Amino acid sequence: MLIRTGLRAAIPAVVLGAFLVDCGAAVTDGPGGDVPYVDPSVAAAAEAGAGVSLMPTPPPTPTLIIQTDPGDPELVRDAFAGLQATLDGDCTPGDGDCAHFLGRVKDELNRLDRSMKADKKGPGHFEEPIAWIGALRTTLDGDVSTPNLERHRTELIGTRDRVSTWMRGHPEGGHR
Repeated sequence: MLIRTGLRAAIPAVVLGAFLVDCGAAVTDGPGGDVPYVDPSVAAAAEAGAGVSLMPTPPPTPTLIIQTDPGDPELVRDAFAGLQATLDGDCTPGDGDCAHFLGRVKDELNRLDRSMKADKKGPGHFEEPIAWIGALRTTLDGDVSTPNLERHRTELIGTRDRVSTWMRGHPEGGHR
């Protein structure tokens, strides 16, 4: 029984040592005697000669899509992302941040409205959300003052939520 346990412990160390010696790296006892030490200059030479990295490859970075022509209309998915960023927010009229929050919701809805109307699919593809945003615009009647935005807080947040739900239900509308 003792021999089997000793063999099980020794086999991985022997295999690892043979692998490192096979790679041409000079192996000595590392810290504590149980960790192999590879001379950095030998490891670098082996790495350069083999074209193999001893370090893990980092994951690829996400591709950033940049509009090529600043004169082009904003992409619907980008404008929708701005609206989505407001979803966790809410406010109580009279709060210090309420005017800022409601102004942002209004701005994001207007930004999305402009991008939908300019989209190559045509405004007919986004008929319902454009109509809801238009109704909100009529309700606000051009008055973007804090008291008016707070008075119409329910309509602003309701339109935001309705448009967001519609867009998530029509992935071809918000994503390309």
